[in-house]
Amino acid sequence: MTMAMSMSLDQQFCFALYSANLALNKVYRKLLAKLNLTYPQYLVMLVLWEHDEVMVSEIGDHLFLDSATLTPLLKRLEAAGLLLRSRSAEDERQVIIRLTDQGRSLRETAKSVPDEVLCATACSEETLTDLKRQLETLRAQLSQG
Repeated sequence: MTMAMSMSLDQQFCFALYSANLALNKVYRKLLAKLNLTYPQYLVMLVLWEHDEVMVSEIGDHLFLDSATLTPLLKRLEAAGLLLRSRSAEDERQVIIRLTDQGRSLRETAKSVPDEVLCATACSEETLTDLKRQLETLRAQLSQG
């Protein structure tokens, strides 16, 4: 019986991906506790550390999230003093997100997270790079449907 035809939980691709995600989130939860960030907040901060002063829609594009999902995350990060939200002078419908000094300095503390995650996986960088590439391909294929 092929994986596609099996009704056994252990044969389901989606369950392998889901349970791996749960395990990975558990690792991140422990590592991000020292930063006082949740995993979704960490993803937002990664975008901002790479591209400061961006519109909410740009963050959403990077993270595949809509503004209704992002807004509460951004409000909590603003309340924590890590970013500022302001209306665009050119178009008041657009909200610009900027890091505060505290938000920028948190990047230094967070620099160890990727290496600690790599260590927790007990995989080589090459293995994880290949897996990442395969997952990006899968995401693109699923997004087309």
